[in-house]
Amino acid sequence: MDTNSSKVRLSNANLGMLSSEVQVPRYDRSQLQQHTVHLGVGGFHRAHQAVYLDDLLTLKGTERWGECGLGVLQSDGKMRDALKGQDYLYTVVERSASGQTARVIGSLVDYVLAPENRDAAIEKMASPETRIVSLTITEGGYFIDEGSGDFLVDHPDIQHDVRNPAAPVTSMGLIAEALNRRSQRGLAPFTVMSCDNLQGNGHVIKKVLLAFSSLENPALERWISDNVAFPNSMVDRITPATTAADIASVSERFGLEDAWPVVTEPFRQWVIEDTFCNGRPQWERVGAEMISDVAPYEIMKMRLLNGSHLAMAYLGALFPFTYVHEIMADSLFSLFILKFMEEVTPVVPKINGVSVAEYKQSLIERFANPTINDQVTRIASEGSAKIPKWLLPSIVELLDQGGSTNLLSLVVASWIFYLGRGVNERDQPLDIIDARRAELTVVARKALIDPCPMLAVKSVFGEKLPANPHFVQSVENGLKMLAESGVAGTMRNYLAGSA
Repeated sequence: MDTNSSKVRLSNANLGMLSSEVQVPRYDRSQLQQHTVHLGVGGFHRAHQAVYLDDLLTLKGTERWGECGLGVLQSDGKMRDALKGQDYLYTVVERSASGQTARVIGSLVDYVLAPENRDAAIEKMASPETRIVSLTITEGGYFIDEGSGDFLVDHPDIQHDVRNPAAPVTSMGLIAEALNRRSQRGLAPFTVMSCDNLQGNGHVIKKVLLAFSSLENPALERWISDNVAFPNSMVDRITPATTAADIASVSERFGLEDAWPVVTEPFRQWVIEDTFCNGRPQWERVGAEMISDVAPYEIMKMRLLNGSHLAMAYLGALFPFTYVHEIMADSLFSLFILKFMEEVTPVVPKINGVSVAEYKQSLIERFANPTINDQVTRIASEGSAKIPKWLLPSIVELLDQGGSTNLLSLVVASWIFYLGRGVNERDQPLDIIDARRAELTVVARKALIDPCPMLAVKSVFGEKLPANPHFVQSVENGLKMLAESGVAGTMRNYLAGSA
């Protein structure tokens, strides 16, 4: 594309003016039915589920199944405004070492911002047209105590929604009220499908929604339990946050003015439990795996991909690195990640037709992709929610089996050190993003040598691991070595077996 040529603003009317390099929707978007309402339209959803649907819509003989986005937070207004200004079209750019491609996604056709009109948001889901309500609202949106797994009944937002069912502020409150209206109107329910990185995400959203409904409306709880489907799903595609440089790059490289494009890797995977109560798109026609048990895929991904992200996140931030591919280009760090994967492999499930060795190799290649610019800050964010899901279960199982947990325990220590120290090895402030930052950094400062104050936070660590002397000692050893030898020295010691 000639960088001096005029740029084309993304819209329905301008699709025909785009460069031939840019793939555009080849279907009539005006004929799409908004059968899916998706809560949490961020970069990941737009690079993943919406792309699968866009692929499906290009095929002949498929139902015209479109999407409506739903923003739960006031801050979601920025996304709504960006998408609305370009007819809800946006660009997905896939980047790899071999080059980049761009395509415009057309499967999203509307967006409702709940804080501006909560009744409109509820009615969108309560409409007979809606057959699936899906979610990518991050771990915190489920109001689950990380240590116990219990629903946070006393959370102020939950209590608000119980008292004000017609004006809820949480995703749970919005979904519950929409289902309540459908039950009162004699309508079939919609399927509730979580696409968040939670093990058994369908089970989690079912547990939370039933617990919430029981507080306000026991009859609704029974109706949901009897009628609503909650399929588990495993999703995978590395999608860093869009930067100003990404927006400028799309403009310069493809001559396309897009207020909020998405940059992602070529790889994507979606494994879905085929349990729906009101129909679904034929995702299997475009590469999704429809199966009866998602759990082994979830565990494999969380323990190897997500666990490895944590293994590089806090050590990488402390060193410091800015991007994931920089970490993988460092021979010491890349060896550490390989050894981390080896340590966790004994508790990775075996899946028929899936090679764990090949999966691990694919992860190394994906992490090393130099064109994605996945930020260490992103993978290090919300550690208080990620550590209990992606790291601690592996430690518990390995300890029960008598296996090694040295490297996994060092990752726990690195998170505590990261929170407590607050600066990297160049004495630059760390950009710590965590909903519990204020609380946990205070505790972590006390735990820089003795981990017990931090391990006593039951909402993160539960009760079993802090009662295990071997685990406590391993974390303490990691903290002391990080303080005395620094990140590189500590990693060398651990890899040499002298930790």
